[in-house]
Amino acid sequence: MVRYRIDDGVTDALGYLVSLDATECTVRTRRGDVVVPLDRVEAAKEVPPPPAPRAPRQPAP
Repeated sequence: MVRYRIDDGVTDALGYLVSLDATECTVRTRRGDVVVPLDRVEAAKEVPPPPAPRAPRQPAP
């Protein structure tokens, strides 16, 4: 997760870090890759993967 500044506040890019260099990072989100300039980054942290889907409920006998 990378939190970064935008014109009217901050927003998050939640996904996988796919590249990082001296000026920017790229996060692969559900909607596609987001390139974030490092000078706009407010915070970043590793977030655990989502839990596995639950098994369907079985009807009561």
